[in-house]
Amino acid sequence: MAALPLAARRADAAIAQGPFEFTRTDAEWRAMLSADEYAVMRQGATERAGTSPLDAETRAGLYQCRGCDLPLYSSEAKYDSGTGWPSFWDVLPGAIGTMEDRSFFTTRTECHCRRCGSHLGHIFDDGPQPTGLRHCLNGVSLVFRPA
Repeated sequence: MAALPLAARRADAAIAQGPFEFTRTDAEWRAMLSADEYAVMRQGATERAGTSPLDAETRAGLYQCRGCDLPLYSSEAKYDSGTGWPSFWDVLPGAIGTMEDRSFFTTRTECHCRRCGSHLGHIFDDGPQPTGLRHCLNGVSLVFRPA
């Protein structure tokens, strides 16, 4: 399988440091993830818009962390943001952690799996009601499990 084109990872990309309840060594992460998955989940890279098949996924189910299988998002909160990334207006309770990300000359809210620290994407305040939030996620960080 050809590598996905990733946006360049910056040295100042926000990466959650933990501690986390679910851990692996760097060698274990590299062995279980593709090069693109590792770059996104462990180094904070971003997959190019429009490359994730999960953006067009419409079935009922759960989106889980690729790193530890923690359920993160329900299909009930998924919507088409028109951005080219899987987007959600809400997260399952207690599923993610957040931190400030000052990379790319702006301040954003980075989100990551609260159990293993894998980078998921960013949260913006331009989403639909009732939350007004857009969780803009990298599809390579997720596994979809149909209901």
